[in-house]
Amino acid sequence: MDSFDLPRQFARTRRFSLGVPRAFAVSPDGERVLFVRSTAGDDPVSRLWLFQDGAERILVDPLGLGATGPVPEAERVRRERAREQSQGVVAFATDRHARVVAFALGGALWVVDTAGGAPRRIHTAGPVVDPRPSPDGTLIAYVTGGALRVVGADGTDDRALAEPENPEITYGLADHVAAESMGRQRGFWWSPESDTLFVARVDTSPVQRWWLSDPAHPERAPRAIRYPAAGTANAETSLHLLRLDGTRIAVRTPERVSEAHVPGEWTDDAFEYVPTALWDAHGPLITLQTRDQRSLYVLEVDPKSGGTELVSHRRDQAWLELMPGTPLRLESGRPVNPWHPGDHTRGLRVGNTLTPPGLQVHEVLGRTGERVWFTASYEPAEVHVWSFDHADHEPDPERRTGTLRQISEGPGVHTAAVGGDTVVLTSRTPEGQTVTVLRGGEPVGWIGVLAEEPVVTPRPRHLTLGERDLRSALYLPSWHEPGSARLPVLLCPYAGPGIQLVVHARAWWTVVAQWFAEQGYAVLITDGRGTPGRGHAWEKAVHGDQLTPVLDDQVDALHAAAELFPDDLDLDRVGIRGWSFGGYLAAGAVLHRPDVFRTAVAGAAPTDLRLYDTHWKERYLGHPGIQASSYENCSLVAHAHLLERPLMLVHGLSDDNVLPVHMLRFSAALLAAGRPHTVLPLPGASHLVTQEDVAANLLRLELDFLNASLAPAVPATGGNS
Repeated sequence: MDSFDLPRQFARTRRFSLGVPRAFAVSPDGERVLFVRSTAGDDPVSRLWLFQDGAERILVDPLGLGATGPVPEAERVRRERAREQSQGVVAFATDRHARVVAFALGGALWVVDTAGGAPRRIHTAGPVVDPRPSPDGTLIAYVTGGALRVVGADGTDDRALAEPENPEITYGLADHVAAESMGRQRGFWWSPESDTLFVARVDTSPVQRWWLSDPAHPERAPRAIRYPAAGTANAETSLHLLRLDGTRIAVRTPERVSEAHVPGEWTDDAFEYVPTALWDAHGPLITLQTRDQRSLYVLEVDPKSGGTELVSHRRDQAWLELMPGTPLRLESGRPVNPWHPGDHTRGLRVGNTLTPPGLQVHEVLGRTGERVWFTASYEPAEVHVWSFDHADHEPDPERRTGTLRQISEGPGVHTAAVGGDTVVLTSRTPEGQTVTVLRGGEPVGWIGVLAEEPVVTPRPRHLTLGERDLRSALYLPSWHEPGSARLPVLLCPYAGPGIQLVVHARAWWTVVAQWFAEQGYAVLITDGRGTPGRGHAWEKAVHGDQLTPVLDDQVDALHAAAELFPDDLDLDRVGIRGWSFGGYLAAGAVLHRPDVFRTAVAGAAPTDLRLYDTHWKERYLGHPGIQASSYENCSLVAHAHLLERPLMLVHGLSDDNVLPVHMLRFSAALLAAGRPHTVLPLPGASHLVTQEDVAANLLRLELDFLNASLAPAVPATGGNS
């Protein structure tokens, strides 16, 4: 396959995600590893697999289970929030020992035993969403039609534990902002004794109703969406304890912060968010976050009375960043929580012990006994797996320092799943991806990564640029001789919260960057202020202004790279492209810095930030009714009259994350100001474009649009056209 065919391969492999094992679950004894993966890099159907005794085998092949119904709407929404790209078995849950596995397929409930036997279909009261076995493996809880129900693992005694009082209420599902902006994808948790469920009840009736239609299919009715835009009402989430005997207890949570809330220009100390919940051997544990996101309570819940007791109160002057996997408790009950030792570290507090300053903790992966596992880095472009063992030999718990170990080795982005003394280590490196199964610290096997090899090999030059030591990656054509010609420059950033693109690992965006380079560009990607991995102050530098510092860092990195490569980068021909926040940044670049940027492609760009969701956008800009200037200054719509460079807007018309209203209002403002621009609507596409023809041709259309302004010269011997 010629490298010019990369767009087709990129689309066919769903960004090289097919054939990649994921969703690992390790049994507590470390003997069994469950995961999902398709059979090849172009196979979109995921199977359920088991790794045991050094070998992997298929537990469930959905193609052999016969026809099932359509995916329920609640499951479609869950998959959209999770950016799911495959079909088949895309999620599963197990009992305590990872012997009973439950999964949904086309709305049907299936159960399989890891010890052997064929998958069994369990008949249910309706289409199933998020089935989860009880810890003892005898029952399966699931959601259907907004009701939370349980059924025996043998298919008997299907009954409702909670049914919605009206169509706007659900039991056992996450609301929009919890799933989209807080990372909580689930809404119920079993007790360790398998006799009670801890359940989120969500009432969306206070949330404004928007309508999303498909103009390409006028015969279809518009879809109603309860979307909590910045400054508007959120869904109301309450917590309940539902016992299998039919009794029910409402959890009594505080309505507001009782003391020492950090004030600000906008202050709202009401607890509107439930970021996390769990139920371990020590009981239920929840976190509550205020509407202004400057206070977070960690609360223990009494499973008998529903009362709560405050464990800790975290505060922040700007906002509290949620660390995935926290809070957590070790086997002894010692808490694991984030801590911020100054402006330059995001660390962990394990009991009374702190991780060292400078070690940036990204995520807590889990615990085994008194050992906590997490990902962290000293260098922003690498992420490693670490463990901290609190069970050292100091008899006085107050004096224990614990043992900190780095588990992964070599440049890359590493993560893991753990159980017993088994670690499933996933490593993305510059050469690709591997999954190694370790036991007692030694490799005992490998799980196959079946993704296709890209027809383009990324060749990044990692750079540290400018006075802020901006981490950047420069991609030059493989055929380019240094100093032989000055190439047009294409910036391909995301540069927003929660995502790093400049890492020592091969990823889909590094392949796409190299493909653009092969078409005659010098491609530059930079992670600036507001991106993770550089500490507390770095992330909070965008508080109140998500555009100016981010754009300044892109321009500074561009100029610094040109100083290093003056004979290779042509600053008179600079373009920028991006998607989502990267699309917002691309459009903002040609509006505010036409002296630097000659053209831009902006995909799925949130152009009016008042139209994005409460938890995500109020975190950075506050309340639009009180801090209106922050929203106005960051709005693209408000500055449409500034456009004087070619701009292409691309947007999926079924996008329920960044809704098409963003593109339409921006285009209308540009037209009203007499500013020519190009609009490319994508019928049927959501925030993640998965249609093969659309995704493939979109890259080519972007290239054509950029070429019209930047005119790269590709030699006939380049081998790419």
